[in-house]
Parts: sequence; C-alpha cells; structure tokens
Amino acid sequence: MAVGPLLGAASSSEIDNRNGKGLRKGKNKMKPRKLGKLEVSEIGFGCMSISANYGPPADRNQGIKVIRAAYEKGVTFFDTAEVYGPYTNEELVGEALAPFRDKVVIATKFGFDLEAGGLNSRPTHIKKVVEGSLKRLKTDRIDLYYQHRVDRKVPIEDVAGAIKDLIKEGKVLHFGLSEASARTIRRAHAVQPVSAIQSEYSLMERDPEKNGVLETCEDLGIGFVPWGPVGMGFLTGKIDARTKFDPKTDLRSEFERFSPENLEANRPIVDWLGKFAGNKNATPAQVALAWLLAQKPWIVPIPGTRNMDHLEENLGAINVQLTPADLREIETAFSKIKVYGGRMGEKYMQDVDQTK
Repeated sequence: MAVGPLLGAASSSEIDNRNGKGLRKGKNKMKPRKLGKLEVSEIGFGCMSISANYGPPADRNQGIKVIRAAYEKGVTFFDTAEVYGPYTNEELVGEALAPFRDKVVIATKFGFDLEAGGLNSRPTHIKKVVEGSLKRLKTDRIDLYYQHRVDRKVPIEDVAGAIKDLIKEGKVLHFGLSEASARTIRRAHAVQPVSAIQSEYSLMERDPEKNGVLETCEDLGIGFVPWGPVGMGFLTGKIDARTKFDPKTDLRSEFERFSPENLEANRPIVDWLGKFAGNKNATPAQVALAWLLAQKPWIVPIPGTRNMDHLEENLGAINVQLTPADLREIETAFSKIKVYGGRMGEKYMQDVDQTK
C-alpha cells in the first residue's frame, strides 16, 4: 500500500477566535506553476486522505464537497492513485471533478498489482490498468500518470516506453515518477520526458535535497511535487505522544516517526515552528507550506484534507511571505534540531528507489 499527504491543523475559526489573525482570506490569488510543461496551481490537493490510509474513509458527499471547494478557491491540480482505497479514491475524484473536468489537471498512479500483490510495472500491466483508471476518473485522458513506485524487475526504459505509447494514443498527457532516484529519473527522461517527480519532502524530511533528486529536476526542467508537505500532519502541531493511530486504518501506526517516543522527542520541531508562525501571523502548517513554495518555483505541494476549515488554512499559505532573512532563520533553526525516527516503516521503505 502506498502513502501520501495529510493535513490536520487548527481550523480558521480557531485561529481567528484565538488571536484575531492568521488567515487573511482572499488577499492573494492562486498563481500558476509549471511541472515541466504542465501548468497547475501553486498548491495542489492530495485526495488520498479522504478515502484511505490516514483513518477511516470520510463521508463520500463530504469528500466531493471539499474537492469542489478546493477548485472554487483556485486549485487546479488534484492527485490520486488506483491503490488509494483501493479504487474508491479515483472514483471519488472522478465524480467530484466531472463538472469542470476540462479546467483541472488530474494526476493518478500505477505500479501496484492489486490482484496478485506487490509491484507490477510491466508494460502489459500498465496498458491494462490505465483503462480502469480512465473509467473510474470519468475521463478520456490522464493529465499526469505517475509510476507509483519503481519496479526493480522492469527496466525503467520499458516503463517510459509504455507511457510514451499511451501518450501517442492520447490516453496520457504527461509522465511522472514517484519516489524515484536521480539515476532512475535520468534514465526514464531519456526515453520519455518526465514532467514531475513526487516524493516526501517537508521541513523535517529533506532527503530530496541530499540524494540529488531536486538537483536532477532542476537540471532536466522537471517539476517536483512534495507529498507529506506538513510531515504527514506532525508539523501542524496537533499531533503529540498521546495521539492514537488505529493500526486498522492509519498507516502512521507503523511508521517510526509516529511512535509515542519519537513524537515526544520531535516536540522541539513543532515548538519552534509554532513560535515562528505566531510571529508571522500564520499557523505552523501555513509556514511549512510557504517554506516549500519558497524553495523553487517548480515545486508544487499537495496537502490534503477532508475538512473545510483546514482547506482554507492550507490555501492561506500563499499569503505567508517568507523573506530571505526568514528562510535563513528557518534553516539555521532546523539545522540544530535532530529529527527522530525514519520516515516510513521498513516494508514501505523497501519500495523506495534509492539506487545510486
């Protein structure tokens, strides 16, 4: 099973009632950004957490309502995958976006064999499962089609070739990779240009800076889409050692970083972020998202939520202006704070491409 983004920060009403500041609604409009040649809103919407993996599924009507509200507020980039649910998240996204399909960008993912289990990126499998995704999404094309996890049994050149075929057929418009190494990205890009790379990236998860992925994206003109942009909810400041994660419905129950011991050990991160955010008349989640936006103009975070107040808060990040001095202050502070616990459980990290 795959993982993706979640937000669970304080609502806008809580912020306004607490200190009369925080969300400056309507101050700025959502600006466009480019993932390769694909134009999207500067903040996207990660739809996974509505249906799966971070708790029980939300009410379907509520999910549709929040997705449509995101569009009304300027979001044009929506992210899902066949494995979320499985299948039910694509169905939800397809129904929610049907009224304005031609005005949005839909990203989904392939690469898991949901019948046999494990990874499967054989070209025949890709060309089979794309039909199911198209049907569930109620569309005749997928704007951005990611390989969800790199399948070591299938040369990435074969995967890129299969996507190239689907692009020629008009069923796919752009090619993406998720949790791929810099070497794999370059190999794929040589066969079929890659528009976007999706990996976990946040103030507390900086691997893309260290493993050459961001550098490779910049070199090749590829966009970068951070999932988990607020540390899978931790950077909101609303999760602590007392928070319970149901192992039946919440993947974080298996992640080292979300053990009670590591949640307590990582408290200095959210304590500092909370103070900094207060000085910026913002919330910790907004600062975390604004920091990502400030890194590169081709980075597009995809926070997710099922809650209207949280949606307002997330999108309010575009009103948080971080100066060069602010960014230096953040870097200096985080360089002195140790992050405890690996980012995912061992069985999930096995599927992350870390080839050199």
